Amino acid sequence: MTVLEHHSPRSPAEKLSVEQFEIIAQAAAREDVTLEYLNGKMEIRTVPDSDHNAILMWLTRQVMAQRADLDLNVTGQGLKVGSCRKGRARPDGILAPVGHFAGQGEWADPRGVLAVVEVTSWDSDTNSRDRVEKARAYAACDIGTYLLIDRDDDTVTVHSEPTGSRYRNIAKLGYGHSVEIPGVGVTLNTDGLKRYGH
Repeated sequence: MTVLEHHSPRSPAEKLSVEQFEIIAQAAAREDVTLEYLNGKMEIRTVPDSDHNAILMWLTRQVMAQRADLDLNVTGQGLKVGSCRKGRARPDGILAPVGHFAGQGEWADPRGVLAVVEVTSWDSDTNSRDRVEKARAYAACDIGTYLLIDRDDDTVTVHSEPTGSRYRNIAKLGYGHSVEIPGVGVTLNTDGLKRYGH
C-alpha cells in the first residue's frame, strides 16, 4: 500500500497537525509525490510536465544573467508558510541570496526569501492552490514578491507589497511584456514564454 492509498480514520473536522503532515510528506517523497499543507489541508501536487520544467529553466537563465549573487532554487525546497508558519509549501522556484538555504533542512523559514515562483499545472485545483491559497500563504509570511506564470491564459502575474494575508499590488501581463520582479533588480523578457503558450 502506498502512502496515498492509506485512508485515515479521522473525521473531516479533525485537522492534520504540521508534525503529522511532515511525516507523511517525507514518506510520499520516496514515491515521487509532492505534498503541501495549506490552510489545514494536505494537497497533492502532480509531477511537473516538460514545459513546466522548461519554463523554470528559462527563468533561471534570466535571473543568473542579471543577478549572479542570487539563486533560483527549483529543487523542491520546502518553506514554512502562512500565518504563524503553520503551513508547508514547495514553491516551483525560490529566489534568495546564494547559499541562503544551507543548513535549514527540508522546511526552511521564509525570512530572507526575496521572491517565490509558481508555474500553473494542468490539474483541477490549480485555481484554488496557485491563484488563491498560495498567494495568501506567501503574503502572510511577508515574502516580498510572488510571481505566478499562468499557462491557462499565457500571463505573468506579479504580486508585491505583502500586508497581512494578501498582496496590495497585483500586476498581470501577457507573455511578451517586460516584467520587473520588484525589489530584486531583475526584469524578465517574457517573449521566450510564447513557445509554451496555447
